[in-house]
Amino acid sequence: MLWIATQDDKSLINAKEITVNGKKIEGVIGSAAVHWSKILGKYESNERALEILSEIFTKIEESNGFSVTYTMPKK
Repeated sequence: MLWIATQDDKSLINAKEITVNGKKIEGVIGSAAVHWSKILGKYESNERALEILSEIFTKIEESNGFSVTYTMPKK
């Protein structure tokens, strides 16, 4: 399980998939039957969004547990 606190600290999302869309990072959430995407954070550039995606991947790789948590950076 991947739990992500959104950039605005208003939501904790159980993300099924993370996608970079320009300057935004979006998470696919929901069940197998119904799913939708939510913006997890917006950044100054596509390059910064890709850096954060890489950080999330590293956090998942380094995790020894079933559940991973990540807080989206403010900038």
